[in-house]
Amino acid sequence: MEIRHATHPTQLAALDTDQLRERFLVEDLFVAGEVRMVYTHEDRIVLGGAAPLPGTPLALESADPLRSASFLARRELAVIVVRGSGSVTVDDTECKIGARDCVYVGQGAEDVRFQAAEEGTHFYLFSTPSHASFPTEVARYEDVEALHLGDQATSNVRQIRKFVHADGIRSSQLVLGLTTLAPGSVWNTMPPHTHDRRTEAYLYFDLPAEHRVLHLMGEPHATRNLLVRNEEVVISPSWSVHSGAGTHAYSFVWAMAGENQAYDDVEPVAVTDLR
Repeated sequence: MEIRHATHPTQLAALDTDQLRERFLVEDLFVAGEVRMVYTHEDRIVLGGAAPLPGTPLALESADPLRSASFLARRELAVIVVRGSGSVTVDDTECKIGARDCVYVGQGAEDVRFQAAEEGTHFYLFSTPSHASFPTEVARYEDVEALHLGDQATSNVRQIRKFVHADGIRSSQLVLGLTTLAPGSVWNTMPPHTHDRRTEAYLYFDLPAEHRVLHLMGEPHATRNLLVRNEEVVISPSWSVHSGAGTHAYSFVWAMAGENQAYDDVEPVAVTDLR
């Protein structure tokens, strides 16, 4: 489990490109036959990638930084399949899921395993501290209501599906959903905004290997950028604006941790005010 420390916004100006990527960009999260995890002190989120080989399940195990006998002793977890299909087994209960389906696992579950139904299946893991236990629940991509936003004139036609949120799968503090851009659209998260009570992470996927997403971050008056490849994650602190544009349409999993689960609790930033 890799450790990432929290960053104050005034530190950003001193970071070069490599340092910026080292602090905020998570690369190589999906490695065949492994579970990889990153612990960030931004709201103590754990990001993970599980890439089991068919016929060889992978277990979610605790790690020394958590100081707990099991991974979910004091945590909750959301799992979403970003490639392929398989199953998540929670204490002997098997949840079969396909691409873009989500499984929520509550605090206290002791045995969590990931099984691939086909070669190249990737499970994305997002975990937060938890102070209440909620039951395991599955959200099917096709069953979740889609919110249609954006306009072709501004290149941001997109569908948003909310899986774990105040009016969907219940959680202690975790919020997670999925946005898919229409062909020909490239801009996400419009208008740009911050939310001072939550840290957010973006997993970009469905992006061809030769393309990139230009992710904007930093304080609105002093933005920086990260060039992101397919299936890489950006950690976005509460003080950081987040928006981006790709050289091709793509999808992304957005996930948040913090004291407020209200989806619309944001501080919008006008595009004209970005610098």
